[in-house]
Amino acid sequence: MKLQIPGTGCLAGLLTAAILLSGCAALKEIENPFKQQSAEEAAGKAALNAGIALYDNGDYSAAVKKLGTADEIWKASQDVQLKALKYMAFSYCVTSQPAPCRQQFEKALKLDPAFDLAPGEKGHPLWGPVFDRAKRQR
Repeated sequence: MKLQIPGTGCLAGLLTAAILLSGCAALKEIENPFKQQSAEEAAGKAALNAGIALYDNGDYSAAVKKLGTADEIWKASQDVQLKALKYMAFSYCVTSQPAPCRQQFEKALKLDPAFDLAPGEKGHPLWGPVFDRAKRQR
């Protein structure tokens, strides 16, 4: 036999509603995958991806040129700009140019003081120490 306490159905409903509503704030932070991005953002991402492809193919000079001169990147979101700066820094570091590498990291940190490298990127022997210096000097 199930014991029924009067009024608990309403209380359970209120608790359920409170739990569901508390998740609404978190839901706002999730980007809608069906939301159309602006043409500017799409162009920026395309230019970023082209620069990253050059980097991935070992054409570091072309990657720096593409990422640094693509106006679309600098009109796009902060995220796109930060990724471009990061790949430019990586390109400079792997071509033994620590000063411009550090400058790109400094620009990224100025754009977003919370900018950081992924754990696997932080330990890289070429750009890890350069990034650490840029972060300490800001």
